[in-house]
Amino acid sequence: MSLIEQAAKRRVLLRHAGVEFPEDKTVDFPPPSSARDSATAPRRRQIAGRDANPSGDSSQAAPSGTASSAGKQVELDLDAIAASGLLVPSQTRTLLASEFRVIKRPLIANAMNKGTSPVKNGNLIMVTSALPGEGKSFTAINLAVSIAMELDNTVMLVDADVARPSVLSMLGLPPTEGLLDVVTANSLDISGVLLRTNIEKLSILPSGTQHPRATELLASEAMIRLLDDMAQRYPDRIIIFDSPPLLATTEARTLATHMGQIVVVVQAGETAQAAVKEALSTIDACPLKMMVLNQATQPAAERYGYGYAYGYGYGNED
Repeated sequence: MSLIEQAAKRRVLLRHAGVEFPEDKTVDFPPPSSARDSATAPRRRQIAGRDANPSGDSSQAAPSGTASSAGKQVELDLDAIAASGLLVPSQTRTLLASEFRVIKRPLIANAMNKGTSPVKNGNLIMVTSALPGEGKSFTAINLAVSIAMELDNTVMLVDADVARPSVLSMLGLPPTEGLLDVVTANSLDISGVLLRTNIEKLSILPSGTQHPRATELLASEAMIRLLDDMAQRYPDRIIIFDSPPLLATTEARTLATHMGQIVVVVQAGETAQAAVKEALSTIDACPLKMMVLNQATQPAAERYGYGYAYGYGYGNED
């Protein structure tokens, strides 16, 4: 059975379980108000297909954000973020917002133990891909913002792609201490490096100070202790990890074993099916996996305007 057929099968199962999809209800999208709307749409799709800062050089971060060394409060330039193609809270009726409503519903249900069965560490959600450049960081950021728009949920976004961090630069923030600094200090206290944002329910844990053995630290005992502590200390908070690609480093697979849910981003028409299958085989231990087909297209007669296709499964479904 192909990936698309699996996604279609799981979509039917989700609908039977009560999950609403955008085509199940009427969504009133505002018509394009100017030529700028149509001009920015292609740019959004282009950004969606690639993670920013592919070189991983965090020194290229934009200077528009500022971090306070005392309170670690940061001010996100929401207009600039929206212009780059990312989701912001004011965009409640856009196609992008609707796409991520569909993606987040089953994830939130399992994170809050409201799914069909309890999920260990269900509030730890890893967003990854088979290979670099498939849009995982774009997906992780948008998923975090979308969940932060909920009335009942808070969210922490962790940049765990420590060899090629991009979350801060994509949000226009300068490099600062974060995850690697906590792990190298063998500490469980992230409060000193956590960034509180002007998106009320969103906080960010940056990748931190670059380290020559950054990827190895992801598989260290200190990291494992930190993950367990985060899952237990913040049971009411959904924690999203932008992780390294599964086929780029084995440490990502170790990280995956401690996650309750994994979102695998696949770039439509670009990623070889063999690479996707190999990537999925590395995360068999995770009970819940969602496939997100980025930049998906459909025939005109069936098109709803969405750039994502979805599949969700328990265990090792064929």
